[in-house]
Amino acid sequence: MDKAVILARGLGRRMRKASGEAELTEEEARAADTGLKALIPIGRPFLDYTLSALADAGYRGVCLVIGPEHRQIREAYGAGRVTRLAVTFAVQAEPLGTADATAAAREFAGADDVVVINSDNYYPASALRALREELTGSGLAAFRREGLLAGGTIPAERIAGYAIVRADADGHLAEIIEKPTDEQLAAIGRPVYVSMNCWRFRPVIFEACGSIGLSSRGEKELPDAVEYARRELGETFDVLRFDEPVLDLSRREDIAGVKARLADVEVNL
Repeated sequence: MDKAVILARGLGRRMRKASGEAELTEEEARAADTGLKALIPIGRPFLDYTLSALADAGYRGVCLVIGPEHRQIREAYGAGRVTRLAVTFAVQAEPLGTADATAAAREFAGADDVVVINSDNYYPASALRALREELTGSGLAAFRREGLLAGGTIPAERIAGYAIVRADADGHLAEIIEKPTDEQLAAIGRPVYVSMNCWRFRPVIFEACGSIGLSSRGEKELPDAVEYARRELGETFDVLRFDEPVLDLSRREDIAGVKARLADVEVNL
């Protein structure tokens, strides 16, 4: 299994929002104004680091899910500019959520399993490799809250709002809890593992993505598709646990910290 899908279609509303806390260079501010988080300059475009990590983890094909207006991403990564990965593009016509974006990569996936990740997160290569090598079907990488806090740049208050993962005794996904309450956290106990939208999917996910309706936010969301696949299609998702940080580049105030963390990371495309 050597295919990955990167969801790069988002509108970048949070990145475009002005922030008095972020001290940006002119180049960084111009990039942030576009909302294209994948191209935020962190020494080099942020997506370069993700692509390099995927190649290091043994992936050989990548599909970038973009919008019809994202000419800059096509220019940056098309025409053989990446040599370690075969890069293709899929277009999500409207920004209708992560499940709709995943569905856009159906032709790329074909009959194969794929890993699906965000374009505004930098995941450890160890987690990406484990999804490829240690699983034989659907699953996700779950990250311990304390690990995200200790080694990463994501503020604690933001992590507190992330969806948490509950696994059963066999290590299979039992539940994803969005915006967990204190009571739900107490019931789960410690340690708490967080979903950072880092998945391995069998092709059944595309049926699930096409079967769900819009959420309260007016989007087709990936956790809803996963839940449909579990309950209606009988799909099992294994949970792989990690104690490493994931970097998040969703807001202007994230840029300085992510740049510092990636300063010594070698990129090889």
